[in-house]
Formats: sequence, C-alpha cells, structure tokens
Amino acid sequence: MTGSETGSPALVKDVMTHRVLALRTGAAFKDIVEAMRAWRVSALPVLDDAGRVVGVVSEADLLRKEEYRDADTRRSREERHVAEARKAAAATAADLMTAPAVTVGPGTGLGQAARVMARSGVKRLPVVAPDGTLEGIVSRSDLLTVFLRDDEDIAGDVRREAVEPLLAAQAPDVRVEVRDGVVTLAGRVPDTALVPLAARLARGVPGVVDVHSALAGPPRRPNLDPDLPDTDRAATP
Repeated sequence: MTGSETGSPALVKDVMTHRVLALRTGAAFKDIVEAMRAWRVSALPVLDDAGRVVGVVSEADLLRKEEYRDADTRRSREERHVAEARKAAAATAADLMTAPAVTVGPGTGLGQAARVMARSGVKRLPVVAPDGTLEGIVSRSDLLTVFLRDDEDIAGDVRREAVEPLLAAQAPDVRVEVRDGVVTLAGRVPDTALVPLAARLARGVPGVVDVHSALAGPPRRPNLDPDLPDTDRAATP
C-alpha cells in the first residue's frame, strides 16, 4: 500500500500545483519577463501546439541578453559561449528555452523528484502525462510540504507500512512514537536482524525526519549449563 493509498502525500501528484502558466514557442521576450514578474516565478514551461512540454525558459536564460549586451560575442568559439550568445540574441521562447525540459510524471515518488531537482540544479519541474502534455508543476517548496504532516498520521503509517508487515504477530509488542516527525521504535522483536530493516522501512514513510530505534531482541533463555560460554547458552534446549 502506497502513501497515496493511505491518504499521505507520497507522489508528485499529491503535492504538485495544477494551475500553471505556460508559454507558447512564439512568446515574445518582453511578454515572458512580464509573465514571470506577475506570477512571481523564476521559470516557465514552453509548450508546442499540441500542449506538450518542449522546454523551459528561466531567468538565467533571459539574463543572457543583459550579460552579453556589451560583450564581443565573437571572443570565443567554445560551444558554451556560442550557445549563450545565441540566447542573448533570442527574441522568442523557442530560441530562449533550455531544451529538452527536465520533467517528471505525476506518479513519480517525492524522493525521486527531489533527486532529479538536485541532479539537474533546478528549482521546479514540469509534471507531464505519458504523452508529454503538461499536467502541473512541482517545486522545492511543494516537496517540503510532506514534512508538515501530523505526528499521529505518521505514526499510523509507520505501524501499517513498517511494523505490521515485518513483525506480524509480534507487532503489538512494538511501540511507535513520533514527535516533530522523529520516529522512535521501542519494544522487542523476534530477531535482532529485523531491527535495521524496521528502521529502514520506517524511514521511507512520507514525512519522517529521522528514526531512533530502541528495539531489542528476545530475552535470553535461562542458563541451564554454567560451563557453556554465553554465546551458547541461548541455544541450550
């Protein structure tokens, strides 16, 4: 069962903004600047005639014009400078945009979306359907909303997704406490090998900030043979 199925935000579609301003490829430079200022955004997706995302125009793309205003665009034949100089001379979204756009789907996990943002160095990602049409935008702040979940809701999900599937009949012996998103697992488990696995599953629940484990294995069986070393006593029938 996923976070979305339990009502907790786990996927991009759970946190994305559906109302999105987008540009057409023919949008003029000045209109783009005005749109960004009016909507208080730093980047806008660019759509083709079929509504598919073909690129993104960012403030950095627009600033090339100011950066190269007094520069000699012939000073370097390096590919990077040629591309930047071309953007500095651009007048429409089609020539200004960075393409192809880095996008995610509505079913992308929040963790994966965060990794895509970090890897690409962007602050927001267009959310696209399988056919490439725009469905929304997800930003860094959208991804952070998962950490605003109530502690009680997080505790319920940790029990359902980490404790009960892993420990089955022993689940009632484990206490789940959550404070400010930090989960504490306490109690006894039938096998100490389950302790790191339980912590890892709990850490995967949306909204969890950290996991502290106070889980312990089963109590040692009574020492029936004082001549046996400690490591063997628990195995004595």
